[in-house]
Amino acid sequence: QVQVVESGGGLVQPGGSLRLSCAASGSIVRIYGMGWYRQAPGKQRELVATITRTGNTNYADSVKGRFTISRDDAKNTVLLQMNSLKPEDTAVYYCYQRVGFKDYWGQGTQVTVSS
Repeated sequence: QVQVVESGGGLVQPGGSLRLSCAASGSIVRIYGMGWYRQAPGKQRELVATITRTGNTNYADSVKGRFTISRDDAKNTVLLQMNSLKPEDTAVYYCYQRVGFKDYWGQGTQVTVSS
């Protein structure tokens, strides 16, 4: 059994910053890919950023230059630093971690960008 828990969401003004964290626990031998998706009200879930075990990253065009994904394998954690936030970044953010051949998802954390 593997559990994945996100934290760090909240309310922030436009132009502000937030850092999301996602930690995995349980029966973990090796974690491969990690990443973040988001889902805004009335919209489909969309990719935000991913990072491979070797550190290669991929970002959605809408967040390039503003968001940074990183990982700490010693803590089974993936981070998402979000800067210059915009109202359109408002969504529930979900992380996943690929443990072995299976993806484990967190329950989501709300990010609201509003003045």
